[in-house]
Amino acid sequence: MNPHADFKISFKEMFACLIRNQQIIFQMTKRELLARYRGSILGLAWSFVTPLIMLAVYTFFFSVVFKARWGIEQQNNHAEYAVILFVGLIIHGLFAECINRAPQLIVTNLNFVKKIIFPLEVLPWIALGSALFNAMISFVILLLAQVVLQGNITLTILFVPFIIFPFLLLVMGVSWFLAATGVYLRDISQTTGIMTSILLFVSPVFYSLSMLPENIRIIAQLNPLTLIIDESRKVLLFSEMPNLYALGMYYLVSIVIAWLGFYTFQKTRKGFADVL
Repeated sequence: MNPHADFKISFKEMFACLIRNQQIIFQMTKRELLARYRGSILGLAWSFVTPLIMLAVYTFFFSVVFKARWGIEQQNNHAEYAVILFVGLIIHGLFAECINRAPQLIVTNLNFVKKIIFPLEVLPWIALGSALFNAMISFVILLLAQVVLQGNITLTILFVPFIIFPFLLLVMGVSWFLAATGVYLRDISQTTGIMTSILLFVSPVFYSLSMLPENIRIIAQLNPLTLIIDESRKVLLFSEMPNLYALGMYYLVSIVIAWLGFYTFQKTRKGFADVL
């Protein structure tokens, strides 16, 4: 196969590569997860322990030390605040893990770059699979906490996949873009960590969007995490229907971003071997 051949960049190929290489993605995701905890005493149990520890730390400082409450007039106990907080942390954590890893995906897998037959475009899918595994474990912890606090799980939870899917498309688009540009601009890997840390505090993770002044709230709604966090809380915790119109617009934007990221990756990948 000619290393300078044109790679498929059609819109259909963006999803076809996932289906065609699903076994590779599954096996490499599994291997990555096992390697991450290999040799540790707790093993995969760290996937449960880590989010619980971080949740306890954030809850203590924001609800106990800073006396934060959810909403301007609402009075929440620490457990209720922790559950509300946890939803935002899960979504931000999923986003941050994928975005922070993306610029190094090609650079740290040089052996795959040299193998022309290896589908490099699946590397962001593998990173997303690993992040999704951790997010799902946190999600299970969230549901257990909700059962303890409320005694049941609301039926609106069925809307969660509908809310999360466009978010995953957006994450993939940004990951493809960063994976490609990270080969040529190594400084990108130094900035993603800063940006995701900033996003943690400018997203409605620790506070309700209703607490912001109107002019700032409009700007905050442009944050790609804001709608997903708010809509997830509505269906998971407050038994409310999601904003279908806003999600429909989010779908359109996410598809465009995913396509642009995939297009950039496929267009620039011919030069990966030369640069590395």
